[in-house]
Amino acid sequence: MLALLHTSPLHIPVFDALRDEDHPGLELRHLVAPELLARARRDGPEAVAGDVTAALRRAAANADVRAVLCTCSTIGEVAERAAAEVAVPVVRGDRPMAAAAVAAGPRVTVLATVESTLAPTLALIEDEARRANRAVRARAQLVPGAWTRFEAGDTEGCARLVATIADTVTDTDVIVLAQASMTPATDLTTTTVPILSSPRPGLAAAAKAVRPA
Repeated sequence: MLALLHTSPLHIPVFDALRDEDHPGLELRHLVAPELLARARRDGPEAVAGDVTAALRRAAANADVRAVLCTCSTIGEVAERAAAEVAVPVVRGDRPMAAAAVAAGPRVTVLATVESTLAPTLALIEDEARRANRAVRARAQLVPGAWTRFEAGDTEGCARLVATIADTVTDTDVIVLAQASMTPATDLTTTTVPILSSPRPGLAAAAKAVRPA
């Protein structure tokens, strides 16, 4: 069993669908804690570090859980640091995406719908660049109004706004969609620039942690 820590219930069907497509038979246990993102946006990710650790422990409380996937990019860094205090491996959902972005080229553009996600994602890309011994120039851009639509349940409206901004991005080797909630925009863009999102590679990394080769 894989436990997933989300900060929005709208992520549950997304990851269930990916599981059905790519990892049939993998049992998922979802834990949703929207208050973690709300406080992290207001006070910063470090302000919720203790509560993130507690949430990860709750997610791993079932004896059948073999790993926990944190799907929220804003709290991903503090979740990753808390791994030593959790009984099972903790997978940061956006790290595989960041590694792919670094491999794609030196010019990386990060799009996000909440400002609190920008700094953690840029820091993650820089960390992956150091690991790969590659030089990258990462820049970040906020998509105005998109998060408000997502919070209201208008996922299609959020995706359209993200796609519109993505199609204006030039002079870059890859576009990174910093949050899992932005993934539907990849089906609406017309740009030829590669666009990366975190759910599929993040789930694949977590599934490997549950069922290592």
